[in-house]
Amino acid sequence: MYKALDTLRLTLLHAGFASLDHRWQFDNVVSPFSRLYLITEGEAWVFHNQRKYILKPNRLYLIPSFTHSKYQCDKKMDQYYISFLDQMEAGTSIYDLINFDFDVEATAMDFQLFKRLMKLNPDRAILKSDPKTYDNKPELLSYNRRHSQAYDKYLETHGILLQLFSRFFRMEKLSTDKKLKSYRRLDLVIRFIVQNLSQKITVEELAASVHLHPDYFSRLFLEILGVRPLDFINNKRMERAQFLLATTSMTISEIAMQVGIPNFSYFSRLFKRKFNTTPAVYRKRRWDI
Repeated sequence: MYKALDTLRLTLLHAGFASLDHRWQFDNVVSPFSRLYLITEGEAWVFHNQRKYILKPNRLYLIPSFTHSKYQCDKKMDQYYISFLDQMEAGTSIYDLINFDFDVEATAMDFQLFKRLMKLNPDRAILKSDPKTYDNKPELLSYNRRHSQAYDKYLETHGILLQLFSRFFRMEKLSTDKKLKSYRRLDLVIRFIVQNLSQKITVEELAASVHLHPDYFSRLFLEILGVRPLDFINNKRMERAQFLLATTSMTISEIAMQVGIPNFSYFSRLFKRKFNTTPAVYRKRRWDI
């Protein structure tokens, strides 16, 4: 696990402070990056991961990447915010390896870290609060070019992001050596899945790669990750498709092939099931700003 964490890289997209009001109301938001809020005054709410989180002062909130969410402020709320891309070796997601608390109490140090991050990155504010204006292809592709930093500021920025992000880690100790060994096996399986999304992947193949019977492998996968292997594979494919739709000019058919679902109709159905919109409509919303 620690070896995997060594490969975690966070890339800052936005950082700033905002005073929000009743106009901050957005539904069906699914972004290819994570968001982190520190509330200073007022109240609002965010719904994601099948739960409604009330945003309150002096608390930190995390909204993971590729998560269907809804935002609403009825009166007024002030917040520090950051958004960032999260990447790991071979494309593995940190959210697949670690359990998270998405609502934690803020500390005095958290306030200092947000202020320092804004000082290091003074031009990262979101100018318009509608996610459609900054979840789009031109924004995501241009950030590294427009916001190059001196090495010392880049390293400090990355360190602050890691420190804030780590506040949400819920690192339960695995109860037995047997369970720990099983978790490590699944770590290898996850890496294989992410590296081979364009190929046909079967449960039998995954089970054989870790020398387990397919039935036992499926039960173990569900126990450790909370989702069945085929559902996990399809989720990873749809997340990759969403990112490619937002950040490349590949055709939708090409993207379907790239994520291992050459049947266009089936690809569209899976995409709509996960993101509540079709690939074509998703791309149009992100590009026609």
